[in-house]
Amino acid sequence: MLTNEYAKRVYALAEARSGEQKEFLQALYEVLLSLEPVLETNPVYEKYSVLERMIEPDRQIIFKVVWMDDAGKIQVNRGYRVQFNGAIGPYKGGLRFHPSVNLSIMKFLGFEQILKNSLTGLPMGGAKGGSNFDPKGKSDMEIMRFCQSFMMELAKHIGPDTDVPAGDIGVGGREIGYMFGMYRRLRNKFTGVLTGKGVEFGGSFTRTEATGYGLCYFAEEMLKCMKNDSFRGKTVVVSGAGNVALHAAEKAAQLGAKVVAMCDSNGYVYDPRGIDVAVMKQVKEVERARISVYADRVPGAEYHADRKGIWSVKCDIALPCATQNELDADDARKLVANGVTAVAEGANMPSTLEAIEVFQKAGVLFAPAKAANAGGVAVSGLEMSQNSMRTNYTFEEVDEKLQSIMTNIFHNSYDAAEKYGMKGNLVAGANIAGFLKVADAIVGQGIML
Repeated sequence: MLTNEYAKRVYALAEARSGEQKEFLQALYEVLLSLEPVLETNPVYEKYSVLERMIEPDRQIIFKVVWMDDAGKIQVNRGYRVQFNGAIGPYKGGLRFHPSVNLSIMKFLGFEQILKNSLTGLPMGGAKGGSNFDPKGKSDMEIMRFCQSFMMELAKHIGPDTDVPAGDIGVGGREIGYMFGMYRRLRNKFTGVLTGKGVEFGGSFTRTEATGYGLCYFAEEMLKCMKNDSFRGKTVVVSGAGNVALHAAEKAAQLGAKVVAMCDSNGYVYDPRGIDVAVMKQVKEVERARISVYADRVPGAEYHADRKGIWSVKCDIALPCATQNELDADDARKLVANGVTAVAEGANMPSTLEAIEVFQKAGVLFAPAKAANAGGVAVSGLEMSQNSMRTNYTFEEVDEKLQSIMTNIFHNSYDAAEKYGMKGNLVAGANIAGFLKVADAIVGQGIML
């Protein structure tokens, strides 16, 4: 419960303005809880109304997207871009194409992105965008037509020194390529306006792997520094089967762990011998099939139609990499009962506040998303640098920089928590470390920001 009067007043203001936006309010409440000791000892932030200025986006752009399907029928979707805070650099954050997309989700993701980008140490502000368009079941031509129509409006609001979107759920290299091509034609400029591009036209090596790999690099450093342990010999459960989950599973296996379960929105597979990541990539990335196909092809693997059942699988380390609020308090209690020792979030806000409380009370190491899954935006920032310099790094160079960034994020979060009397609480530490840089930039740039 909030106790600081300034934090309480700001949260009440957000409720009054955005009471129906439950995801945004959830994200805000978690951050305000962490910031209370900072606010108590740094009255300058209240004096300059820093929180009031941070919780209100710089701008919220909502637009219609009209496109034609393969049957010749005109379809209409809604597009969003929330440019939340640009105090430390150009707006940066992904585009999500999913039926669940709404303004609340865009605002929660954009707000989280402010702190996440700050934690990387790179000069990037926070933003998020997307559409309620569902790419599942659509042909390549339908996706191309949608992306081109989406960019017709988005292009008015972005640029390499203004706002540089990337991918998110439902937006991979194919979608980024279509949007980049449309932006180039509209502007007659070849710029680094999007990240996650193909390496043939300005993309960075390791971008595809970055979020999943970065998650494991953060978790490995957390295990080493807080438990004198590692992934080696551990049993791991990874929720999701998209880009983040696949590469988290891949890196966990490279670090010596055995990943025994993964899921999609229909159900989960359990493979006691360890998930064969190559087969899973074929099923999910190439064939875009349901995860049950993995069990059909791999002897000994089991498919279970209950997706939530994945949290009943016994494991040492859990990596939730699917979507927000996928792991609740009951799921957390099941994991704790089965001996989980560490949880690291690969998705954005996948654990509810109640679940986080269960983990923390049980002494489970917990790595929050805004720190642990910052690898994707970190490499996006490196892609921006490469585009600006008209150069490129090798896969090994980017991977080395990624590992260094994730290691630094862990230590900055750990140190911030210890400084403010919450040693070991990486949720609080990440929120504090990310906030301080942005807050000081807001104060330093005057009252117009």
